[in-house]
Parts: sequence; structure tokens; C-alpha cells
Amino acid sequence: MATTKNTKKSYDGFSEAERDAMKEHAKELKSKENPAEAQAAKIAGMADADREIAERLNELIPQIAPELTPKLWYGMPGWAKNGKIVCFFQDAAKFKYRYSTFGFQDSANIDDGAMWPTSYAITKLTPAVEKQLIALIKKAVS
Repeated sequence: MATTKNTKKSYDGFSEAERDAMKEHAKELKSKENPAEAQAAKIAGMADADREIAERLNELIPQIAPELTPKLWYGMPGWAKNGKIVCFFQDAAKFKYRYSTFGFQDSANIDDGAMWPTSYAITKLTPAVEKQLIALIKKAVS
């Protein structure tokens, strides 16, 4: 039985926004730009409400987890430990969601039994929400 090899690259199943994020990630891997400056520029381009949250996170995270360094991750502000993303902020506009999210990658120490959340919706960064995030970030880098 003869088979034919399909050499055409297929991106079926990914939205345009997801494909754009993958392209951004490829550029990030090749970039020589200072990661903190690239992250600040990405945050500056966000809508007002999300920008305020991201700016506050960018101030807060170095204070509570100085071992985390800024790094863009798929076009989103992220914070890495030893080069691996621990946490990230996704603005609502990134994938046309109604809320922004703060998430964790598998390098974060947030495991809690057999099931735990890896991302959280944020509509407003209140003192109570900030307190919750601080506890989660501290746990993630522990």
C-alpha cells in the first residue's frame, strides 16, 4: 500500500490568536532584547485595566520573589526561575476573554493533592486579591 507524505504544515485546531502567540514565542526565543524592557513594552500596550494589574504585578513580584526574573512568554508577561516560566499574566485582549488571568506553569510548586488550579481569573486587583496572589507566588517559588 503506497502512502503519500503531506509536507504542508497544518495549524488546524488553533485559533488565529493562538497562532499569533506561537509566532510571538518564536520571536522571543530569538530576541536579543532585554527581557525586562520587552516585558515593560508589552505591558505598556495593554488596555488600561489590564495594564494597571500587570504593572502592579511587575512591581510586586520582584519584592516577594526576587529569584523570579521578567520574561515574555508567548507574548505575555511572565516571571521565570532558572530560565523556566513559573507564573504569567494574560491580559483579557490576548485571546478576547472577558477577564485577565494569572497562571502558573509546571515549574511552580503549587501542587495540592491530586488536583489544583493553575490559573486564576482577575477582574480587579484589590488588596484581598493581591494578598491571595502573594501567597500563591510565595508557594510557587518555595
